[in-house]
Amino acid sequence: MALTATVHHLVITLSDVDRNVYEKLDIRVARHPSESARYFWQRTLAYCLSYEEGIAFSKGGLSDADEPPVSIHDPTGVFIAWIDVGSPSADRLHRASKAARRVALFSATDPVLLNREAASRKIHALEEIAVFLLDASFLDQLEQHLQKHFEFELVRTGEELYVTLAKASGRGAPLTETIQGTITETRLSP
Repeated sequence: MALTATVHHLVITLSDVDRNVYEKLDIRVARHPSESARYFWQRTLAYCLSYEEGIAFSKGGLSDADEPPVSIHDPTGVFIAWIDVGSPSADRLHRASKAARRVALFSATDPVLLNREAASRKIHALEEIAVFLLDASFLDQLEQHLQKHFEFELVRTGEELYVTLAKASGRGAPLTETIQGTITETRLSP
């Protein structure tokens, strides 16, 4: 019997100070049984930190190697941005940069390993691929809090990320926990 995806309902109050994006997102994210929590969080954060009109998770999910985990299309259907996650191959990045106007990669992988892969093959417009390095320990902390129905606040300012979770509420003020991490923008080098 095949295992099915778990659908997580996330309500996210997004404050991306760097991009001047302030939104309340109500999204459903399907997590395949083979998907690690770290990958799930990279994919979810990539969606939030790239949020703009026309953004969507891949319809094919993780099983479709020809689609990015997250993409942005304009209202006419033109492919604007390929947003990848993890440590894609050089071939995949090459294909992405030829298919979309913008390519971004959200990863917790060591930049040395990402650059080694990028140097293994010619990648179209390599210098234009934005790479966002996420703090692995931050993702691991988030993993401990993942639930099917989950509400949190996400704030990005500079290289700092803050996730504030409601822990419990009782009489008086609700209890919260804030997890802090970093996100660094860089480029791949051939």
